[in-house]
Amino acid sequence: MAVNVDVNFIQNPGLKPGDIVRVREKSEILKTLDQSGALEGMPFMTEMLRYCGQEFKVYKRADKTCDTVNRTGGRKLFDTVHLEDLRCDGSGHGGCEACCLLFWKEAWLQKESRDVGQLPLLSRVPSSLKKRYLSERNQCSEETLSNMSKRVEENGEGGEYIFYCQLTEIPKSTLPLKWWDPRQYFRELAGGNITLSDLLRGMVFSLYRKFVYFGRGYSLKIRLYNAIQSKSGRIPWPYKDGELDKTPVGQLDLQEGELVRVKSHDAILETLSKNDRNRGLRFDAEMVPYCGKEFRVRKRVKKIIEESTGKLIEFPTPSIILDGVVCLSCYSHTRMFCPRSIYPFWREIWLERVPNQTVSPTEMTDDRLGRNQS
Repeated sequence: MAVNVDVNFIQNPGLKPGDIVRVREKSEILKTLDQSGALEGMPFMTEMLRYCGQEFKVYKRADKTCDTVNRTGGRKLFDTVHLEDLRCDGSGHGGCEACCLLFWKEAWLQKESRDVGQLPLLSRVPSSLKKRYLSERNQCSEETLSNMSKRVEENGEGGEYIFYCQLTEIPKSTLPLKWWDPRQYFRELAGGNITLSDLLRGMVFSLYRKFVYFGRGYSLKIRLYNAIQSKSGRIPWPYKDGELDKTPVGQLDLQEGELVRVKSHDAILETLSKNDRNRGLRFDAEMVPYCGKEFRVRKRVKKIIEESTGKLIEFPTPSIILDGVVCLSCYSHTRMFCPRSIYPFWREIWLERVPNQTVSPTEMTDDRLGRNQS
């Protein structure tokens, strides 16, 4: 069966990783927004205003992202990029501490290159997405952005803030993306998010994963995989399950800037339930590549916006995010090569202090840039 590949979708990726861009002035950006403070459903948030007029480097194209609202897998975006380590500080959203990577529509940016020309002020998205938003642009002000970040929802005890941000609106600003659609992988390659070796390695891993779970001989297949990975110094099989009914608590009272070592995968498994959680917090396969390595604590996370409800929730026990440690989407079945680079949350029992040692700057940079280590 022939695959219908949209050549224009592949060959015209727009901005690429490494391109230098200038964020347009506030007045220019407001002209692209509707009365809800969004462009084709993608909100421009108050936290982004401080970057207006400044130059930054493109980190990755955001042609797709993961749906953390409805958990449907991948979602397709258009004319959108992530800029290098520009993350939301939560100042306009109740102090949310998730440090999410911001989405930037190309219409909000100018490419700083005389021989290429300026990016269009209008976004080039499919009519199926444009039809959702018939309101006229240039209906937004800075006050609108502030007012739209939250609303009060009445409940039995009075009122509760419901927050509105780029991630709560992902289902509205994107279209469905089937994990098996080959165009997304061509797009990632053409857009510069991944290399050919990344693509081939991802395809091989996906095929082997299917082989592992098909038929008999699961343990033998895993041993074979680990033997091959061991010879090349790569990550062993990342899917292992905990066995506990009740998970233990560990407290280090880690603070920003402290140096820690992530415990081995086997040591972490000893703290996990059968659904790979420690007191409700999941240890994901995407965290396995960081086991045994050293990093600095970036933040103690006490509260985040729950993307499915828009509510600000507080953790009973603070979690930890580590500098440069992001989801690389190496092992995600329906979200491979997602560029969103989410900070995973770590229980302190999965970490240990490392006194009087330093982290290699090269190692931290490689992790921050999302290099595939599978």
